[in-house]
Amino acid sequence: MMNTVYFYLLSPLHTGGTTQEGNLVGIARESHTNLPYIPSSTIRGRLRAMVNTQDQKKCFQLFGTDLDNAQQLEQGDIWVGDGLLLWIPVPSLSHGVVWISSPFLLRRWQTRQQQQTPIPSEYSCNFNQNSKVYLKDAIIKSDELQPFNNWQSFIPKTASSVDKVLILPDQHCNTLIQMSLWRQVKIKLNQHKSVDGGFRYEEAIPPDSLIYFTWGLTNQANSTGQQSTQDFQNLIQNHDIIQIGGQESLGRGFVQQSQ
Repeated sequence: MMNTVYFYLLSPLHTGGTTQEGNLVGIARESHTNLPYIPSSTIRGRLRAMVNTQDQKKCFQLFGTDLDNAQQLEQGDIWVGDGLLLWIPVPSLSHGVVWISSPFLLRRWQTRQQQQTPIPSEYSCNFNQNSKVYLKDAIIKSDELQPFNNWQSFIPKTASSVDKVLILPDQHCNTLIQMSLWRQVKIKLNQHKSVDGGFRYEEAIPPDSLIYFTWGLTNQANSTGQQSTQDFQNLIQNHDIIQIGGQESLGRGFVQQSQ
């Protein structure tokens, strides 16, 4: 059985990628979609660090042993999936901020929820359809818009800030997501406070994005499975806001998590 935890980003989130193109330090991306995501190892490591250091037995039971504290590696009772994008905010000259998604993103999320709610059609929105929508470098005509009546079925109750939503075709949504990523300029100064070398840009997923990850019990969790499930749920519930990813000293990676 799959369970879901949601991350509502309170600040930009940077997870290191495997490549660097020129002076751009990228973020982790899915190989088949090129969309940003949070690797499961990053999430698992952060959650493991949240367990009370005095309760080593619970930590090993949930996440498995490590070579520093055990003679052999053993698998824990809990598996953790990747953090996948569901909704991302895009600036709009006509509507302030609009959260966008696509049939692919919603279908992927719905599959993990084991729900049968029909996926909304492209250009469905929950706001006035009588005027154009001006997004970042994109204009959507009013005659293309359609009502999105059950939009709240695709947003967790804890993400109350997500109030204006729009479904875009997969290819258009992917393009806008790439254009909406934060790119922070970083420079290195020498002892004279002058620029030492060139500029460097670092990508980040923008704040107010909604990401989710799934988790469940591993096959080996038998007699301890029920207790591990409760312990993991309590771990999430007792840590409303956590910091994940890189650049912690810059206040990056603060997320509000909910089940």
